[in-house]
This record gives sequence, C-alpha cells and structure tokens, in this order.
Amino acid sequence: MQDLLNGQLERLVALAPPEHRRIASLVRRTCAETLSLPPLPIETDVEGPADETESVAVEFAEQFSADVSSIGDDLRGRFMAALGDAAFPAVMLTYFADFLPRVRAGLAALALPVPWSDAVSWDHTSDLGDVLFNTFLPGAARLRALDPLTTEVVRLRGATQHNCRLCKSLREGHALDAGGSESLYEQIEWFETSKALSDRHKAALRYADALIWTPANITSDVAAGVRTYFTEAESFELTVDLMRNASNKIAVSLAADAPRVEHGTERYLIDEDGQTVYS
Repeated sequence: MQDLLNGQLERLVALAPPEHRRIASLVRRTCAETLSLPPLPIETDVEGPADETESVAVEFAEQFSADVSSIGDDLRGRFMAALGDAAFPAVMLTYFADFLPRVRAGLAALALPVPWSDAVSWDHTSDLGDVLFNTFLPGAARLRALDPLTTEVVRLRGATQHNCRLCKSLREGHALDAGGSESLYEQIEWFETSKALSDRHKAALRYADALIWTPANITSDVAAGVRTYFTEAESFELTVDLMRNASNKIAVSLAADAPRVEHGTERYLIDEDGQTVYS
C-alpha cells in the first residue's frame, strides 16, 4: 500500500493541465518561497505575474501557505472574480504546491525516501479533481499502519490549526471505540502539559505542528521523537495523513467548510475503501 501511495504522490507532482500552466508555475514558486522550501518541479518557467488574474492567484497562494484561516472575504472574492471557472483548479494546484514540499521536508527529516524526483513525466490530461478526490485522498485513508486514535488526534490538531469548521465538527468512530473522548480531545490544544495524551501522541503532534507551521525547520528533537515512537511505515502514514487532512485548506480557503451539525459533533467512519461514511 505504501508503494501505491508513493506512486500517487509522484502523480500529484506531475499534474500539469495545459490551460493552467502559468498558474501552476506561479503558485509552486510562491508557496515554496512562503515556506522557505525548495519548490516542486516547474514545467514552464515564469518570472512573475503577467496580469491582475495571475497577481491575485499569487496573493491567494501566499496566504494559503502562510495561514489559510486568514484568507478573508476580500481576497477570496477577488480571487473568485479574477479566476472564474479556473478558481477551483487553481486552488487544487495551490494545495499541491503548498503541501507536497512539506511532505518532502518531513520525509527527509525522518530519513525516509522521498517518492519523486525532479525528473518529471508531465501529466497534461488527467483531471485534477478526479486524481485528488477519487485516487489520492481515499488511497491515503486506506493506510492502516497507524492506530485510529493517533490518526484522529493528529486530524483534530490540523482541524484547529487550519480552523476547519467541518473537520472540528466530526469524530471518527474507530478512534472513539479505541478510547477517544471529548475530555481527551480537549487536551490536544495544550498537549505538551496533558496528562491523558501519551508520549507517542505528543511526538506525533509536535511533528504535525512542525509540518503545518515550520516545515523548513523540523528540529532534530521533533524528528527523533517520531523515530522513537513510530515505525517507518507509521511515520510515512503520519506524514501522508497530514497532507490528507490538509486538504481541508481547500474548503477553508473558499469558505466551503460549514459544519454538518449546528451543535455538538457527528460520528463518521473511514471504511475499508478509504471513503467517509456518515452515521
């Protein structure tokens, strides 16, 4: 399964719809500069935005990487108006440009192989949404090296860091059955001093915070904590899970992250096919 996911990550790097070639190059460069990380391979070299549409796409990508929860109505509105029908493809391309470099930095810090090189066989024909939503995200969810409670603890940390209202309103059933509870989840916010969260959970949460906020500076202590408490397969899954969870940035950036319930939380399951099944 890990080999399959490696191939899917490589495929995400290679996605290059011709009609969005300049936007793809611009957001790859912008996200990397914002994160102080090397950019993904770029098919078409561009010096900078050529018009107002490209300028607002760059502004949106910069904020998407820095703190997606800070994208306000003004920037969102200008982005949607400028990009029109290309807005959603541009957001998906920004998500790839934003999080794949983080994955590469995380795997490198953990001394794990990075599953792609700069020698890219560009994919000009695949549909971005199909590859992302029907292939990569379910594939990542099918990984089963990590225990469900650790997976959920890390997911909820990402939900609060990106301020995804939908994600914060959900609770995964396998994790609840494995000992998850609201009293435990409340302590994620101050996990360093928590008595209920294990050292394993804390190591995972430190790594999650590093990938979210300081991916160019994953300290040796953070990396050592992951290597101490997690196998290589678990560490890979933890890294890919963080990217899967961060797909919530797409919804947050577009203000499409409304919770499914007005009050409390809703239980759901990730089934064997990696699909989300609501109660």
